[in-house]
Amino acid sequence: MKIENTKAQMRKGVLEFCILSILQSNEAYPSEIIDRLKEAKLIVVEGTLYPLLTRLKNAGLLKYRWEESKSGPPRKYYALTEVGQEFLKELDSTWKDLVAAVDLTRTKKKNTKA
Repeated sequence: MKIENTKAQMRKGVLEFCILSILQSNEAYPSEIIDRLKEAKLIVVEGTLYPLLTRLKNAGLLKYRWEESKSGPPRKYYALTEVGQEFLKELDSTWKDLVAAVDLTRTKKKNTKA
């Protein structure tokens, strides 16, 4: 088994959560989202991001607005909907529970009697 495959699957599993977290307080243009993900070492290309944004929008978690650009075509800015805000709260709670559970499996020692 290759570690890189496992790492990639773990990253993919949290990507939606990370995108929603990025958009939690401010709307963002897709290239800004990609930059933030890269800063977090979650390398994502546009071909991965755009379908994800569309899926999140179709699920009612995101909305977007168009803004004219001074240097090119109009830009699409994404933001969380109210449903998206609530969904993110649930994901955050689930994430904390998951981290705690993983930490327990890593640190709890068996109680053995000699």
